Amino acid sequence: MPSPPSPALDAFKRARPEARFPEEAVIRIHLNASLLALALAGPALAETAAPGFPALEASQAAANGQPGPRSLPAHTVPVPQADVSPAAQALAAAPYRAPSWNANPPDDAGWRTLVAKLADGALPGLAKAREQLGVTMEATTVGGVKAFVFTPRTMPEAHRDQVIFNIHGGGYVYGPGESGTGEAMLMSALGGYRVIAVDYRMPPDAPYPAAMDDTMAAWRAVVATTDPRRIGVVGTSTGGAGWPWRLCCARRQRACRCRPPWRRARPGRT
Repeated sequence: MPSPPSPALDAFKRARPEARFPEEAVIRIHLNASLLALALAGPALAETAAPGFPALEASQAAANGQPGPRSLPAHTVPVPQADVSPAAQALAAAPYRAPSWNANPPDDAGWRTLVAKLADGALPGLAKAREQLGVTMEATTVGGVKAFVFTPRTMPEAHRDQVIFNIHGGGYVYGPGESGTGEAMLMSALGGYRVIAVDYRMPPDAPYPAAMDDTMAAWRAVVATTDPRRIGVVGTSTGGAGWPWRLCCARRQRACRCRPPWRRARPGRT
C-alpha cells in the first residue's frame, strides 16, 4: 500500500534521487511524526474530547496545588489511524520488547541467552532491509577486529575516497555481529557512503577494556590506508558517548608518548 505523502521526504528524494526508500523506512518516518504530533496535541485533545475533563481538571489542580513533584493522570495513547498505513499501525501497536533496557540477568549465562535472543530477532528484518535498500554487507576483519563493510548500490563520485567509521550502540552488551549493523546500513544506503561497522567484543566474555581496544585497533588500521580527513566517525548511544574522547586520547598519546587512561596500571594489572 502506498505510504501517505510527506513534504519533507519528497524534498529529500528530490535532493537525493538515487536513494531508495523501502516501505519500512517510510513507515518509521511517518510513525515518528504522527506520534510526536499526537503527544503535542494531547492536552488540547483531552480538553475537547474527554467528557470528564472538569473533574479531571479539579483533581489535578488539587494534586498539584503545592510546590513539589508533579502528578499526571494515567492515559492511553491510541494507535494513529488517519494518516498512516496499516503496516505503520501494526508497528505502533506491536508489544514492547521484553525484557527491555532494565534487564538484569543473574549471571553470565543469562546475559548470553538474552543478548543472543535479541540479536537473532533482529536478523530477518536487517536482511530484508539490505535487499530493499540495495546495499551489500561484507564480513571482514580490520586491524584483527571483526567488522562489516557496507557498500551502497550507487555512490556519488565525491564519496569514492571517503569512508564512515561506525561504532554501534547497545550499552556495551547488546548488538553483537550483524545485529548491530542497522545504523551502518542506513548511512550507506541513504548517504551513499562506504561504511565500516566495528563488531567490537563485549561482556560477559570480553570485559572492559576489550571494546575500546578493538575499536582503537580497527581505527588505526583504517587511518593507515585512508586519509583521516576523509573519514567520518559516527556512533549513537554507547557508540557516540565515549569513543570520540578516546580517539582524542589516542591522538594525544602519539604526541606525548603516554599511555591512554584506560590502559594505565590498575590493581592486579601491569
